[in-house]
Amino acid sequence: MPRPRSLTPSAIASAALTVIDREGLDALTMRSVASALGMGTMSLYRYVEGREALESLVVDTVMRDTELPAPSSSARWTTRVMGLMTRVREAVVQHPAVAPLLLTRRHSTEGTLAWGEALLGLLTEGGFDGSARVIAFRTLVSYVFGAVQLSHLGSLSGDGTAALAELDAATYPLLRETAQRARRITPEEEFRRSLEVILRGLEEAVARR
Repeated sequence: MPRPRSLTPSAIASAALTVIDREGLDALTMRSVASALGMGTMSLYRYVEGREALESLVVDTVMRDTELPAPSSSARWTTRVMGLMTRVREAVVQHPAVAPLLLTRRHSTEGTLAWGEALLGLLTEGGFDGSARVIAFRTLVSYVFGAVQLSHLGSLSGDGTAALAELDAATYPLLRETAQRARRITPEEEFRRSLEVILRGLEEAVARR
């Protein structure tokens, strides 16, 4: 196959995202990305070293345009965390299969490093330090990326919830009622209200300290 005249990291990342969105994360290989670019696999190695480098490019592409909070903002730290987490969710939800990479490649891309530093800064502003800041940070990271995967694999509007809503009322009354209510909750509302619960808990933890 002829090699493209100009191949940028952005073009490689775009091709990799196309593969992931279409076929899933397991389909991401040097061969599949090279095919999407219309080039030979060995030619792609001139631009990236292997799958790990592809993964880092993908993560950086998803995360790099996430708007970070302004350091001089007068808004409460919880409000700014809510905004930051919402913007990350909006970026990742466009490519939900990428969510696992945001954890495994979090140490190797500027986008994730800048986001992590910003979140830690807001937690510090809120009164967290030491091990308490570690736990708060991990709690929020676990929530935002876990929520994206849960929405993708087990959406409240999906078949699983529909099946639960039809369970026998005598045997599983709470599961049935909860599923019936859950079907009326949008993904955005689910994310926001759950995050509000977490942030209230973090505020209370700071107050107790």
